Amino acid sequence: MAVAKRTSGARAPATIPALGGEQSLNRYMSEIRRFPILAPEEEYMLAKRFQEHGDTEAASKLVTSHLRLVAKIAMGYRGYGLPTSELISEGNIGLMQGVKKFEPERGFRLATYAMWWIRASIQEYILRSWSLVKMGTTAAQKKLFFNLRRMKSRLDAFEDGDLRPEHVAKIAHDLGVTAEEVTSMNRRMSMGGDSSLNAPMREDGDGSWQDWLVDNGPLQDELLAEDEEKGQRHALLTEAMDDLNDREKHILAERRLADDPKTLEELSQVYGVSRERVRQIEVRAFDKLQKAMLRLAGGKGLLPAMA
Repeated sequence: MAVAKRTSGARAPATIPALGGEQSLNRYMSEIRRFPILAPEEEYMLAKRFQEHGDTEAASKLVTSHLRLVAKIAMGYRGYGLPTSELISEGNIGLMQGVKKFEPERGFRLATYAMWWIRASIQEYILRSWSLVKMGTTAAQKKLFFNLRRMKSRLDAFEDGDLRPEHVAKIAHDLGVTAEEVTSMNRRMSMGGDSSLNAPMREDGDGSWQDWLVDNGPLQDELLAEDEEKGQRHALLTEAMDDLNDREKHILAERRLADDPKTLEELSQVYGVSRERVRQIEVRAFDKLQKAMLRLAGGKGLLPAMA
């Protein structure tokens, strides 16, 4: 499959290595390692050149510097029985769309933004390719489709046949679907089968898939993106806390942010109020904090995970 397929008007930069199929995957992996990871300042300048002047050379550098990120993400979807080269090609299309819509002045690194386009493009391709997932599938069922394998792995539930009742109940609860949907999806995905990593890449039996897997360690740009996102969330949280009074800050911090959260009873003794009153203050403070975070983040979904 050519990388430039279905780009919705965006053309693949000429410098992207050709990915003609599974036979050329090893060569492709070697070639994309030659492209350097961009420093933040260089990435910003290239993005501005493309955004303001339509500089295709700048766009090409942005794309090629993130091809390893696409390969790493695509490898995470190889259990769906589809050619890895196709997954990477679709991911590259998502990357190009991400570069096209990237706005560097927002302060994010390209990897943080583009990974959502990459995953969306790959998932769309998988949904189109799997006959068990039709266009009318609900969001919950799609979530089940893309998370079932991971959750089974976490539960060590890769035995043959149906899942154990306790595993079905756990997965159904965590993903917000019915037990029947979990059982049905597991059966249909099991029929599709998984590709063995020991399977030979070529007919002569020389080399297997596991020989060509990308390093399981995080990529440098992925680490930078994660660190930057954490820093931005922390900064937003710190600024949003200014909307709370001292008592609200203390109760929320002790109940939601502390490694060892205090009980309602402990805090009720500190402030000389009932446990119910402490709970009400906590709920009100959390609601105020969420609204402040959404306002400061511009509705971009950067809220920290605070159960």
